[in-house]
Amino acid sequence: MATKPSAPTKPTRRKAAVPKPLAKGDITEVFRRFAEIDPEPKGELEHVNAFTLLVAVVLSAQATDAGVNKATRALFKIADTPEKMVGLGEDQVREYVKTIGLFRTKAKNVIALSQALIDNHNSRVPEDREALQALPGVGRKTANVVLNMAFGWPTMAVDTHVFRVSNRIPLALGKTPEAIEKGLEAVIPKEFGLHAHHWMILHGRYLCKARTPECWRCPIADLCKFEPKSTPPRQ
Repeated sequence: MATKPSAPTKPTRRKAAVPKPLAKGDITEVFRRFAEIDPEPKGELEHVNAFTLLVAVVLSAQATDAGVNKATRALFKIADTPEKMVGLGEDQVREYVKTIGLFRTKAKNVIALSQALIDNHNSRVPEDREALQALPGVGRKTANVVLNMAFGWPTMAVDTHVFRVSNRIPLALGKTPEAIEKGLEAVIPKEFGLHAHHWMILHGRYLCKARTPECWRCPIADLCKFEPKSTPPRQ
């Protein structure tokens, strides 16, 4: 009796090996080059004081900095303190920020955090992580940005750019922003701590892009383990 031929087996795909993070000396060189190119990197959210910075960062969740700036230029001209923001009211704040994603919830949070600053912090933005995170609409990333930009703390605010760049180079590996934050804090030399997250954000925004990183003009391409490296577009 003839035996039925067995079905061909599909070849198993091997997962590409995840490269180990860069050695300590290479990480130092990465940030030395970033510092050489841009010694004083700045966040791109426009603000006039710690309060407007806090509001801008809250509004920037799931939105672009450019889009937030377009909406807040007029808003901050008339409401640059918690009292003025509360006086403006949620309905008017909503009108100013209606071009930003999730604007209804964000307008509500802006009024609520402004009132909380008045009631609990003498109208001042607190230089304290727990106090910041207790404010409506403020998470760990927002608190880290404010502590860094307003108060000079060497915090690591992990947004989508920092998360991607850290895993791609890699500097620190992780599946969550919290894991990346801890990993980066452990390996980034202290002398680069203040500006590290700004360098990584700018690198991810303008060079190490999500879909097509521009490896051919990257200043750290020889150190980065990402493969395959992209090549210049054809003219």
